[in-house]
Amino acid sequence: MARLDSILIIGCGNMGGAMLSGWLAGGLAPGRFTVVDPLLAEAPAGIRLLRELPGDAFDVVLLGVKPQLLGDVAPQLSALIGPGTVLLSILAGAELGSLAERFPDAGAIVRIMPNLAAAIGKSPMALFARGLDDAGTARVTALLQPLGTPEWLAEEGLFDLVTALAGSGPAFVYRFIDALAAGATRLGLPAEQAQRLAVATVEGSAALASASPHSPGELANRVASPGGTTRAGLDVLDHDAALAALIEATLKAARDRSAEMAREARSR
Repeated sequence: MARLDSILIIGCGNMGGAMLSGWLAGGLAPGRFTVVDPLLAEAPAGIRLLRELPGDAFDVVLLGVKPQLLGDVAPQLSALIGPGTVLLSILAGAELGSLAERFPDAGAIVRIMPNLAAAIGKSPMALFARGLDDAGTARVTALLQPLGTPEWLAEEGLFDLVTALAGSGPAFVYRFIDALAAGATRLGLPAEQAQRLAVATVEGSAALASASPHSPGELANRVASPGGTTRAGLDVLDHDAALAALIEATLKAARDRSAEMAREARSR
């Protein structure tokens, strides 16, 4: 596989835009990127922005359109994707088999599940591919590292669950932050102050969990002294494993919807 120098982004909405921002912040040269998006008002300085597909070839094509548009885009795009091209897809529910049918000449196809934290280089990214040898896998990993933490999955069937955890997970964390702030507000703290404290608490806790050799569960126990304030709160969260059950149900709902979207994509 050749070097992954030239990158074509098809659809630069929220997620595609976050990845582009992360790459630029990570030091990749703007001249490496071409964006095709009929609705994007403007691109970052140095990025070529097109309204229609170009005629030139690219080392990497990032497919970032809405999943329901894949059937419309694929016939036009397939001519640009040949044996020297790595196709990266962030389309939820679009499985490798379906992508391979639409882009049969691609040198390699990689499914990616990132989240919006790619913009600041903090996204977990689940990866699964076909057509990559060890050297190609290393090159794709290196390309994605400025965006966060690439994680290669053992099987594609895990994508639905990882979509729920890493893709949808930020929304669940934001909801928890909001609940922390709202609870403190109802108990008497000014709303804006409660929100600032809740955000700072989660930010610091996540940074410490990332840097610590201890598991999050162990860290929680280290904060809690027997008979203290933290233990009193944890006893509420842990009662009848209610929080664990709620989170499992939340992930299951998101995972099942991801699987349903994959079935819908196969039927189109």
